[in-house]
Amino acid sequence: MAEITFDDFLAVDIRVGEITHAEPFPEARKPAIKMWISFGDEIGEKKTSAQITVHYTPETLIGRRVMAVVNFPPRQIGKFMSEVLVLGVPDEEGAIVLVAPDKTVPVGGRLH
Repeated sequence: MAEITFDDFLAVDIRVGEITHAEPFPEARKPAIKMWISFGDEIGEKKTSAQITVHYTPETLIGRRVMAVVNFPPRQIGKFMSEVLVLGVPDEEGAIVLVAPDKTVPVGGRLH
């Protein structure tokens, strides 16, 4: 495992956001869901997609708080432009489980 400096860590801007809209992404190579996430007034709403269909449906994502990297450059995923990277960890079978705060916190809050 490569070590990083504390400054490297500070360069990654990870924020809490709230999913405001979600829909299937049938054009994706692997099953995925498109999401629009609000990060508050400072950052606004950003969109992304994620291969999270094992544990989530678009309907169950609305209102959910998630953690995401907000300072990566946008990335084209098919015809969809992904603006943030939602964070998750694999379960025992490798399906992604979203990372979220375990208490209610304001959207836009930065990970420390």
